[in-house]
Amino acid sequence: MKNCVIKIENLKKNYRMGSVDIYALRGIDIEIEEGEFVCIMGPSGCGKSTLLNILGCLDKPTDGKYYLNGCDISYLDDDTLSDMRCNYLGFVFQSYNLIPQLSVIENIEIPLYYQGISPNESREKTIEMASRVGLAERLYHKPTELSGGQQQRVGIARALVNNPLVILADEPTGNLDSKSGKEIIDIFIELHRQKKTIIMVTHDEDIARNAERIICLRDGLIENDERVYRG
Repeated sequence: MKNCVIKIENLKKNYRMGSVDIYALRGIDIEIEEGEFVCIMGPSGCGKSTLLNILGCLDKPTDGKYYLNGCDISYLDDDTLSDMRCNYLGFVFQSYNLIPQLSVIENIEIPLYYQGISPNESREKTIEMASRVGLAERLYHKPTELSGGQQQRVGIARALVNNPLVILADEPTGNLDSKSGKEIIDIFIELHRQKKTIIMVTHDEDIARNAERIICLRDGLIENDERVYRG
């Protein structure tokens, strides 16, 4: 029986903007098992980014429960949430979020630094991860010396280097041309074959078809949650 790594119950998120209440999430329930590849889709303003931020412990719900690997983290303090992010989650961003002053190897090492991994072990893991995403010849290049696809590979390697329980990806091909985008999606497909748990926000239906499950949001609610069957 697979482990349920993420479970949310009646999750709600409200914002106050001036005198107006914004209801970003209106009460949603989702369970995601270990090894699933899930795509979250929906129109602009439907709650996709809000949901991903809560799943990534970057934001807190207004109401409801969020269990990560069995732990209720809905109302943990900021320091504990930071520890949860460091130990359980890996992030891949649309805009890469690399530090321009650092080399490829130094950018990938960042999560290990915050985990307190020794420099020798950290460097060994980083080189191995860079090689896995095809960057063995680019270890000491700066982000400005890389193509967009190569920068996103750095982002993926950084997300994977601490062996996270869940990989969260926010429009990971949004800034890439079609060829580079396909190469990045191929990496995610291979990660899925390796039984990694992946939650990806995308607006691209072709990309979503590579997942095994698609959750569609609309107006802060789940409009559809379906399995993708391939012949």
